[in-house]
Amino acid sequence: MARLATLFLWICWLALGLRAGPLRAQTPDAGPGVAVPNAPRLASPPLPPPASPAAAVRRPVRPRVLRIEAEPAGQALVRRLHPRPTVPDSLTALRTVRELVLALQADAYLTASADDMRWSRDTVRVHLYVGEQFRWAYLHNGNLGDGLLTRAGYREKFFRRTPWHPADWVALQERVLTEAENQGYPFATVGLDSVRLSGHDIAGRVVLKRGPVVYFDSLQIVGTSKTQKRFLNKYLQIIPGTPYNQQRVSAAAALLRQLPYVRLRAEPEVRFARGRARVYLLLDERSANQFDAIVGLLPNTTGGSGVQFTGDVTVALRNIRGGGKQLGLQWRKVDAASQLLDLSYLHPNIFGTPLEVGATFNLYKQNNTQNNGFLTLRPRLQVTYPTARAGRLTFFAEQRSSRLLLDSITYASLTGLPDNVDSEYTSYGLGYSRANLDDLFFPHRGLYMSVQGGVGTKNIRRNAAISEAYYDGLALRTTQYSFGGRAERYWALSRQAVLLVRLRGEGLFNQQLFLNDMFRLGGLNSLRGFSENQFYTNAYGVGTVEFRQFTGPEGYVFIFADQALLQAYQATDLTTHALDQPTGLGAGLSFRTPAGLFQFVYSVGRSEFLNTSFALTNSKIHFGLTSRF
Repeated sequence: MARLATLFLWICWLALGLRAGPLRAQTPDAGPGVAVPNAPRLASPPLPPPASPAAAVRRPVRPRVLRIEAEPAGQALVRRLHPRPTVPDSLTALRTVRELVLALQADAYLTASADDMRWSRDTVRVHLYVGEQFRWAYLHNGNLGDGLLTRAGYREKFFRRTPWHPADWVALQERVLTEAENQGYPFATVGLDSVRLSGHDIAGRVVLKRGPVVYFDSLQIVGTSKTQKRFLNKYLQIIPGTPYNQQRVSAAAALLRQLPYVRLRAEPEVRFARGRARVYLLLDERSANQFDAIVGLLPNTTGGSGVQFTGDVTVALRNIRGGGKQLGLQWRKVDAASQLLDLSYLHPNIFGTPLEVGATFNLYKQNNTQNNGFLTLRPRLQVTYPTARAGRLTFFAEQRSSRLLLDSITYASLTGLPDNVDSEYTSYGLGYSRANLDDLFFPHRGLYMSVQGGVGTKNIRRNAAISEAYYDGLALRTTQYSFGGRAERYWALSRQAVLLVRLRGEGLFNQQLFLNDMFRLGGLNSLRGFSENQFYTNAYGVGTVEFRQFTGPEGYVFIFADQALLQAYQATDLTTHALDQPTGLGAGLSFRTPAGLFQFVYSVGRSEFLNTSFALTNSKIHFGLTSRF
């Protein structure tokens, strides 16, 4: 009866509205005269007999055998917990017994205790009281709405004739409080009411004390950032006058770190007064507008001597007029006969909603005398929803059209359908990305991931200059699937050393593929150690391991290894293809100069399909200057 009375007092203590929190196995700190219910009775048993100083010098410390005794019904349960049979010293013996008692209490044996401990020269004997397992008789809804309890994961069957695990009750409290905090009640408390103890059955009601309702007041920017509050309100979904939502406040830091034009100095702060919550953002302006110019030196692949130059020019304007709008342009000359143009525009908070509307346009032109000249245009429109947990959900529609670039001499020399065809492909798909990097430009730790998939109809158009007979037996209308993914993980090995591991890949699946349908792989931005867009492939994966040693806030030296797995196709013969595993190795450096960020990369590559090996004659050198303003 004494144990049951103690248990009842403990349950009543929980019912006072204790705020839910994780239970930790720690020693209760009680002052003089304060009774701590259900604490293992380790203070009353006699301590181990002290050894004399002389004996301590003469004898080394020997491990002691821990013998635990319990009533027959509890002995099997104790064995399942696998207590340590030997301990090195008396302190470990006390800790082991305490952990055993706490484990029993967590398994609903709430009155478990260590009643007696006897010490001898090489043995510690413990008499353990296990008792009966307590159960929920029922847990009824007190004053909570059914909707709130349902969202918190409450089901009556989970709390009827089931073991009374303290962890389950604490988890329910946390979920109820989380729901209350996200509905405008940040000072809510939850507890048990009308507690009844019948034998080993516990019954009660869950009661929520909501406290005062709180509404968002405003955002206050502390720092040099020129970003408009109106944009941040929509972006963070913290709207003045709406009920307080702790989830949105907690996610604000991760969302702000995804913006390249602000620097978060500290975690957001919230101040409450008169039923209002004012959120303070410590933001500084960051140079994010970008101008890049990169020049590459490659061996001449057109049959002449010397080298050929490649180019890459990028212009990016971010946070136009402080409203989060972004505009980008990139032009690349990857070789003597190929050019690429990318345009992009992002408009956030369309029509006052959190939605972002983006548009991109891609042009790729390849013109040579090997029957594979073509021009591909790819416009894309997408709508993105930034989620409350720093993720981005995107729906997109994309059209891809490609047409041949053939002259009259090429028409006359054709003996069949060329490796490129005129085609159109319209697809629709979904994408998701998430980032929790500590810095968007120079991360030291964190994770970035993105996935997307699309499906659509591919139409092959007949070219009037090519004989109709060459299209016989060709399916002109088919379904095509595309998938892509990317994952990056950064580990801070020390204050200045960072390890990057990256995986990325894409796949294109259709019953008939042509060269101008496929992905192009190779170069500084995809597979280092090879020329730009050197590989034709319909499916590939690239793994990267890169070690960076930072020499300053925006400077580092690095070494890397790129390993790819792909289905490679010959540029002049679609029927020639093989599974290839190209490897790229190299090193480089990046540092800040008065004119901008300078980068130098040296790399070599090996490929069985291209019949190349690691050699100085096949090496690639890239250097460039990135200017942010």
